[in-house]
Amino acid sequence: MTHFIKNNELPHYTYKDYVQWEGDWELIDGVAFSMAPSPFGKHQKILKNIIFILELQIKQNHLNYYVYPELDWIVNEDTIIRPDISITNEEIEEFIRKPPVMIIEIISKNTKQKDETIKYRLYEEQKVDYYMLVYPEKKEVKLYKHKGNQFEPFPIEKDFIVLEFQENIELKLPTKEIFV
Repeated sequence: MTHFIKNNELPHYTYKDYVQWEGDWELIDGVAFSMAPSPFGKHQKILKNIIFILELQIKQNHLNYYVYPELDWIVNEDTIIRPDISITNEEIEEFIRKPPVMIIEIISKNTKQKDETIKYRLYEEQKVDYYMLVYPEKKEVKLYKHKGNQFEPFPIEKDFIVLEFQENIELKLPTKEIFV
């Protein structure tokens, strides 16, 4: 197959460029991706439900984890992304600068390919502990846990997603409550 665009023919952008742009963008390996238009109500409701459940359990278990919706993660000079939800083990003042403990992406038809391939590989390479993909239309969740140098599918119990951020402490996300 002939490739009509060569990598060296594409513009290569950096953080310096990124901060000057208007609108919502992500930058991956120097390639600019326009963010999809504002998410629909269903997406925002799922985002809110997940954040509420996680924050409640983090507080109940007295854990030092923080849940951030749509906060930029500056991976390096030419990769800046904005996951739907990031969970970190430190409070963030401006931007995330090291791999979050968990990233959650709520999938839409506009983001599906990037979330399932490009971001999957990026999060895997950056050793994010958990990567969760939420499919609103199917009311389905896929979860991956980082082991060794790669993600492995992580089993989801019938009614709960069980996460272990600290030894002997489990957080349980009731799957039905995500999609209420």
